[in-house]
Amino acid sequence: MKSRLRYQSFFRLVTQTIFVALAISYLFSVVPVFAQENTTAPIILDGRTVFEVNPSGEYTAKYRANRANRILREQVTKAEPPVEVTIASNGDLPVIQVNGKYLLSVTSADAPDLENQAEDWARQLQRAIQRAQYQRSTEYIRNTIFFSLGYIILAIACTYGLSQIWRRWVKPLLPAEVRDSRDSRKRFSLQIGIQILLNIVKIVPWLLCAIYITNLFPQTRELSHQLTDTMIASLTGELIPLGDESYSVLGILFFLGLFTGLVILARTAKKLLRSRLLNLTGLNRGAQETVAQIANYALIFLGTIVLLQLAGLDLSSLTIFASVVGVGIGLGLQGIAKEFISGLVLIFERPIQVGDFVDIEGLMGTVERISVRSTEIRTLDAISVIVPNSRFLESEVINWTHQSPVSRLQVPVGVAYGVDLSVVREALIQAANEHLDVLPQPAPQVLFRGFGDSSLDFDLLVWIAYPPKQFYIKSDLYFRIEEILRDKDVEIPFPQRDLHIRSGSLPMEISPQLSESLSQLSSSLAKWLEIQSKSNSLQADKSSMDGKEGS
Repeated sequence: MKSRLRYQSFFRLVTQTIFVALAISYLFSVVPVFAQENTTAPIILDGRTVFEVNPSGEYTAKYRANRANRILREQVTKAEPPVEVTIASNGDLPVIQVNGKYLLSVTSADAPDLENQAEDWARQLQRAIQRAQYQRSTEYIRNTIFFSLGYIILAIACTYGLSQIWRRWVKPLLPAEVRDSRDSRKRFSLQIGIQILLNIVKIVPWLLCAIYITNLFPQTRELSHQLTDTMIASLTGELIPLGDESYSVLGILFFLGLFTGLVILARTAKKLLRSRLLNLTGLNRGAQETVAQIANYALIFLGTIVLLQLAGLDLSSLTIFASVVGVGIGLGLQGIAKEFISGLVLIFERPIQVGDFVDIEGLMGTVERISVRSTEIRTLDAISVIVPNSRFLESEVINWTHQSPVSRLQVPVGVAYGVDLSVVREALIQAANEHLDVLPQPAPQVLFRGFGDSSLDFDLLVWIAYPPKQFYIKSDLYFRIEEILRDKDVEIPFPQRDLHIRSGSLPMEISPQLSESLSQLSSSLAKWLEIQSKSNSLQADKSSMDGKEGS
């Protein structure tokens, strides 16, 4: 339940972050786009550009277009159809009129041939007005509403189909490590990435449906075009300055995608290097892991430099950033720097290697992975424990497989007093020789450790080649030793203690007040006992007299 709530909160945070980023990019993109002074301005009707005009004399193109657009919108929305577009003459300039109202004068700045340009613009305006009036009719609106409902149903079907395709066909094809990862953090990150990708794919049909439906109605077409153009400008505009270059949101996303691909490529190359090439060199597992890890980091480092160069980023502009990072490492990131340096020492000096069986402050297990920050240890209970690298350098570490996995195992045994010691020695040697995991060389040894409180104490010393099995080997030896000693009638004692109590008085000093109180209590107790004895005797006499009278 906690992981689910954490996942929901994280997904909500990602959604909010994306929304804020789009809003900021919208603000950064709209301001420069609308602040630009274009040489031409469009004549727009219901969100569609009819033609463009140029500046003329003291009037800018934007002023001429805005005035014509306002008049054209009023005539189309308020006038009764049909709306006629005519050409009149104002001196030497042809004038385009809508229902007899002035719309636009065609000047030499628009075209050299004024008459032909005016007729061409008038035909385009007439077709646009007829289309606009038809799209405001009841028949068109009714048909468009039916089409919109069909597109909404199609979007719902696409979303449902995508969910079914993901559940039935795509998800079973994912690797088992993605679907059934034992590492909770890895599984959580994979689920987050897959869920975000799936939601983006599900949003696409609804986004296309919304754009298409708003484009059908003349009242919303202009808003749809503005939002579409703004989104495109937000994604493609160079909004993020870095050094001497500026980058767009799509460019940044493309760079992040390339970097993600680089990391995946480096991991794949690491696996291939470790499984295909390093196995043929005869190096041990720890050396192979070290070489593969260094190759992985080197490939990521060099690939990042190449990607930054291809993006046109001058690396000299990152010197200030590098100095800030250095100060941060020196002041606020001392712990990370400490673990990083410790990891480098472990990787290059190799006091422990991947595959070693270690014991660090009571934590026993096999080293599975060594990174620059931490080391993963797999315990005998099949639990992965992440240990900071600095603990391996600051505390005592027992490495059972350092240089050689052969190690000596000590098995303490106690027998009762009075048994034949040669029989005990032969029994212990026999149990050691019969075990398959006990090495014949060096030969097993039996040491007489001393006389215990209730037993004669021995140590059976055996040599093994696989330290992770030491507890199982010791258990097997104890089972076999007990069986052999029982067959030879050798008693294995249990702990005993003898308690001797001596008679006599204890020297004790008490205060006079306490002595007086004890005397009074003793006299009171004596009187009470005397009264009780008299009462009991009277009752006995009375009972005997009653018995005689009854008889």
